[in-house]
Amino acid sequence: MEVGAVSVTAAPPPSVMERGGAARRADPLFKALLTGLAALVLVLIAFFLVFLFTKARIAFAHQGFLSFIFTNDWNPSKEIYGSWPLVAGTLITSAVALVIGVPVAVASALFITELCPRALRQPLTILVELLAAVPSVVYGLWGFYVLAPNLKGAEQVIDDKLGFLPFFGGGPIAGPNYFIAGLVLAIMILPIVSAISREVIATVPADHKEAALALGATRWEMIRTAVLPYSRAGITGGAMLGLGRAIGETIAVAIVIGQSPAIGHSLFSQGSTLAAQIVAEFGEAGSDDLHSGALIACGLVLFILTLAINGAARYLVIRAERAGRSGTRAARAPRPAGGTA
Repeated sequence: MEVGAVSVTAAPPPSVMERGGAARRADPLFKALLTGLAALVLVLIAFFLVFLFTKARIAFAHQGFLSFIFTNDWNPSKEIYGSWPLVAGTLITSAVALVIGVPVAVASALFITELCPRALRQPLTILVELLAAVPSVVYGLWGFYVLAPNLKGAEQVIDDKLGFLPFFGGGPIAGPNYFIAGLVLAIMILPIVSAISREVIATVPADHKEAALALGATRWEMIRTAVLPYSRAGITGGAMLGLGRAIGETIAVAIVIGQSPAIGHSLFSQGSTLAAQIVAEFGEAGSDDLHSGALIACGLVLFILTLAINGAARYLVIRAERAGRSGTRAARAPRPAGGTA
């Protein structure tokens, strides 16, 4: 600003190196606070493991740890607790949810991000995200009263036609079954997988896509060669998060799976999962320490299974990121003149 003929300029603020020690005292405190919060997560995980193992020890002492996991018989009236049918049901329904839900979620993310008209992007995004706001019990009731009876005929035809394949040809369709539970889970994990995929796809650099189009690629070829390889790691992480949601889902699965603690002979047979069996029998266990301990042991197995899946997801994400970086470096490497690489 000018005052008469004199120009007055405000002094610039001091740089970080010019500040005194008092201005930096909050840094060590802030670092210690964040370190403590991060360590608290590990402490909570360790506490959950110790607590569950302490409560489940009576069941492991009665049944044996390996026998509890791999015995194909769950019969509380005879004090036989083999959780293999429940583990198998958990894995089957989660696999069905991934096979159906992830392709639909990624396709919806690609459509909203790359193909949808700009005016419809926000409404469609909100519509997909609204699926996450529906309570799980509503999904379960909808699956029981709508999906199970209306898909029964189609399931019977598929089961009869594919009876020569393993896990098909189990006879008459009972209604609630593994497939219905997996289909409901696929709809439930769709919002989270789609949201993560959409955010990752949106980070693909525009010059990658423009370069592919400039070289004559079609829209699909651009997505296949530029978008999907770049966002592979994020899509994998989103799929694994959806798998963790599917494994731990309780109420919806308990309504539509049939609550049969035995391994079904077909994809369309009734069964049960670890989480569904806990919610179905925990009230009945009451003061029976052995029964309660067996159900808590199911929770421990479910917890360990979830941790293992999260660890595998982290490994797959890191591997995909390394593959993407190596592919980028190979593409940018200079090629010898007059020859082919």
